[in-house]
Amino acid sequence: MKHKETLGYEIKTLDNLFYRNMISYEIAHNHVDEVTVMHGWILGFLYDNEQRDIFQKNIETEFSIARSTVTCILKLMEKKGYIKRESVEQDARLKKLILTENGRKIHEMHINNIDVLEERCTRNISKTELENFWKVAEKLKQNLEEDIASNRKLEHKEET
Repeated sequence: MKHKETLGYEIKTLDNLFYRNMISYEIAHNHVDEVTVMHGWILGFLYDNEQRDIFQKNIETEFSIARSTVTCILKLMEKKGYIKRESVEQDARLKKLILTENGRKIHEMHINNIDVLEERCTRNISKTELENFWKVAEKLKQNLEEDIASNRKLEHKEET
């Protein structure tokens, strides 16, 4: 099998094209790339969930990202003034993530760009094809998550 005929290759290529398309759209419309794509997704998640407490663990789970990676991302987002961390009353060690006013403005600017990109990406794709895509994507995620869980069990078994 050629590497270009693998799911991983296709997914990474789509991710690269999606990112490049977003950046070129923002540059063309004078929205200089202030945030990375992942920062944008996290800002959107915080914006959509402002009514509840969100912690780093929620970000790790929502986006399937390792703890160390999320730690770095959140530190940078905090440094840029997009988010702040606040202790929670019941456990001072826990820090909930709060969207700042600056983070809210950035999100609102980028959400319009994402909507445009979604429309551009899905043109010439039927509703049925798109529904099938979502079903297949969900199955791919489930398979990968199951394998990660199985590998963790094996690692734990080998340690004991």
